[in-house]
Amino acid sequence: MSSIFILARMTFVQAIRRRIVLTGLLLGVCFLVVFSIGFHMINTSSLTSFTGTNSSGVQNIIDTERSSGLFLAGLYAVTFLAIAMAALLGADTMAGEINSGTIQVIVTKPILRSDVVFGKWLGFAGLLGLYLLLMEGGTVLSILVQSGYTAPHLLAGVVLIYFESLLVMTVAMLFSSRFSALATGGVVFGLYGLSFIGGWIEQIGAVLNSQTAVKVGILTSLIIPSESLWRRAAYEMQSPLSGLLGISPFGAASVPSLFMVAYAVVYLLVVLALTVRVFQKRDL
Repeated sequence: MSSIFILARMTFVQAIRRRIVLTGLLLGVCFLVVFSIGFHMINTSSLTSFTGTNSSGVQNIIDTERSSGLFLAGLYAVTFLAIAMAALLGADTMAGEINSGTIQVIVTKPILRSDVVFGKWLGFAGLLGLYLLLMEGGTVLSILVQSGYTAPHLLAGVVLIYFESLLVMTVAMLFSSRFSALATGGVVFGLYGLSFIGGWIEQIGAVLNSQTAVKVGILTSLIIPSESLWRRAAYEMQSPLSGLLGISPFGAASVPSLFMVAYAVVYLLVVLALTVRVFQKRDL
């Protein structure tokens, strides 16, 4: 167990020094700056436009729905950035070190190969956690300071988004333990794209009452349930009015059940176990 934590700490430190992480952090800070400025301009413009509203209750509803919609839009972008970071980290962790021969320095020591996988997974999980804490925390704080709005069930939504990034990272590690980093990146982003389009097909099908479209979306969620986790997170954090009317483009007209969340947990554990098995059999 101690070797896992040692490898996790080494992975975390090495990852921070990599240009991809520094670039991701820089782009993340740029996103927060642009988002905060954009929200300020939209918020100020909206307040000016609706100053003449007679009912304070109507004004409060308008303010809440505007803040809720922009909040979910911001987290939607944050989720994509986290997914990209998770895929790139996972794609290069095994394949890159195997091709460079770095991994041989580790596996020649009295350390189980499973410990190598778990250590790297834990190190990247910690890095993704800090990245999302910065991005999601910055988004939440920006809207809270400027409008006083706080999304309902915020903790549940944040945890689901974090778990989505962990799932994508784990899938990337599985393919990285067998294929090259380039091939792994192509496969992972392809699977994420499949999940993305399947999720939207399911949402549109739910709005149009098309059971066939909904079933197509559910099928893609079974292949990789990443988009289902986002839609459940959006459902948890959307405003009550948006949930009732289904008017938010970033909400969830077809809500993934808790069973799908449990399926995603099992999915991640199975993929992690497969990663260990594939890496153990890999000829280094």
